[in-house]
Amino acid sequence: MADRFANRRRITSLDPETDHAEIMRISSGYEFPWDYVRSLEFALFRTYCVPSISALLARTGEFERRAQKRYDDTALLMAELVEHGYDSPRGREALRVVNRLHGRYEISNDDMRYVLSTFIFDPIEWITKYGWRPLTDHERLAAFHFYSAVGVRMGIKSLPPTYSAYQAFKREYEAEHFRYSDTNRAIGQYTLDLFCSWYPAPRAVTSRAVLAMLDAPMLTAFGFTPPPPRLTTVAQALLHLRAHTVRLLRPRRIPRLTNDPKNRTYPGYPTGYRPADLGAP
Repeated sequence: MADRFANRRRITSLDPETDHAEIMRISSGYEFPWDYVRSLEFALFRTYCVPSISALLARTGEFERRAQKRYDDTALLMAELVEHGYDSPRGREALRVVNRLHGRYEISNDDMRYVLSTFIFDPIEWITKYGWRPLTDHERLAAFHFYSAVGVRMGIKSLPPTYSAYQAFKREYEAEHFRYSDTNRAIGQYTLDLFCSWYPAPRAVTSRAVLAMLDAPMLTAFGFTPPPPRLTTVAQALLHLRAHTVRLLRPRRIPRLTNDPKNRTYPGYPTGYRPADLGAP
């Protein structure tokens, strides 16, 4: 079992500021690939609790017409940055797509700062609760430095200069801006329907399981009926059981970032695709 922690030893031998890209690649691609995917799904869900964000998404119609494609585009563009680095040829190409998509709309700098913060802190919070091992301080700081560098390349201004300052910004922004709106409810429902479409279980069961993973401010902002507390307890217990099981597995040898052959919109990605193929035309 000593090899189970080889990646952690490698991570702690690196500098979280100068080596943040390598730490992110190891942590999200080898150590916690499933957790990063699940946590970022809920991170995107969380951003729709802000009325200015949900209103923009409602106006574009992308969630109503192409919810799966929009999800896949976002997930793969971020995975390209992590797997290849934001200054690699594929990383720069992915950033051009991201900036092109955002450049079509008037998005406030604060909303951009907030969405970026969810990519840093929501995976950290998820893995702290449900990961097979605790995150190291190196991994937390590397996530901050990595996405801060991405934010600079996206033209986001006044990014908080430290981990604690950015975390405080996120908490204050949610406290001020999370409130119910009809567009929150509409985009939240499209997203809930998308999540339910991924699983063979009856929709009533899947939707209640998804709602069990949302916190009270999110449920209020979406106007969703809170699930029974016991359902949340069961869902969390299953995730803790999964963590104990994963801890006993052999270390992953192949990273799981862009190379998911089951991608619904882009089968076999990245074979046959470039980052420029992602996103709305």
